[in-house]
Amino acid sequence: MGCIFYTPNICIYTKNENGEKMDGLISYFSSLNPMTFVSQLPGNIAQGIIWGLMALGLFITFRLLNFADLTVDGSFATGGAVTAIMVINGVPAWAALLTSLAAGIIAGLITGFLHTVLAIPDILSGILTQIALYSINLNIMGKANLPVSYRNYDLILSASNIKMAIVISLAFAVVLIGLMYWYFGTESGSTIRATGSNPDMSKAQGININVAKVIALALSNGVVAMSGSLFAQYQGFADINMGRGAIVIGLAAVIIGMVIGDAIFKKKSNFVIKLIFVVVGGILYYISMGIVLWLKMPTDDTKLFTAVIVALFLAVPNLKEKSKNSFKRAAKRNNKNILVEGRKDA
Repeated sequence: MGCIFYTPNICIYTKNENGEKMDGLISYFSSLNPMTFVSQLPGNIAQGIIWGLMALGLFITFRLLNFADLTVDGSFATGGAVTAIMVINGVPAWAALLTSLAAGIIAGLITGFLHTVLAIPDILSGILTQIALYSINLNIMGKANLPVSYRNYDLILSASNIKMAIVISLAFAVVLIGLMYWYFGTESGSTIRATGSNPDMSKAQGININVAKVIALALSNGVVAMSGSLFAQYQGFADINMGRGAIVIGLAAVIIGMVIGDAIFKKKSNFVIKLIFVVVGGILYYISMGIVLWLKMPTDDTKLFTAVIVALFLAVPNLKEKSKNSFKRAAKRNNKNILVEGRKDA
């Protein structure tokens, strides 16, 4: 027997001993064990919550400030690098976590300085900081990969105890959502939201939009670095490339959460619900990735699947709005109104 047409993991058609073509999809689907996916689900949820925390940081710049910040790919790895080197040198994990938060804030301040003081465009500012952080992270760790095993160090959470990791990461999510809900209701937080909504009007009202941007970038990257610290502890190592593609995953979590939250709550969706669904979006993203891997799809194509998922969820609100405002629907409504008026006249 041999494959006639195949993907790296799936044999679509096979030949039997007589050379007759057989359907290999039957054997493929029969090889999928649902219990395997169920057993991997807690791990997907734990990682989804941690990346949901990262998405909360991205939410500040992407949704509130309307700032395309690419610093996060570097600051996420910075959080992991700072945590790994500090824990290895005997610093408690909670202190390393706070230090990674401070390191992320500094990274955000640098991006803010490049953008506001040196007038470099937002995307380029983030790219420049991200590139610089690659070398900085290498200097922090001393090498590309630094193991931090739960067997040797007392960590906040670890993949060795997934249930506890879910509880702890959820606790972080609840606290962070509460703090963000409080802060963005204050005068300082409101200036950030106003700057993102209409910078010209905010400036006309006497708001220093440059200060608002710098504060938002600092807070955003601080949260991102903190989630990088938790992720490094969860997976047991910090890697120089652990933040690669972080912005795509964060955007996926934000967009998925926003679309689903708006679909469920519609006009009743308020700020705290949006924050909650950002974390939910991170969980759903990792569950979808778990499904892709369970289906034995090529692991090299995970970034492709991510791009497709993000593109689909980005298109949903636009397509929905177009369907509401289409000429065809307007014509149907007009015809319906004409019929109703005609019946009334009769």
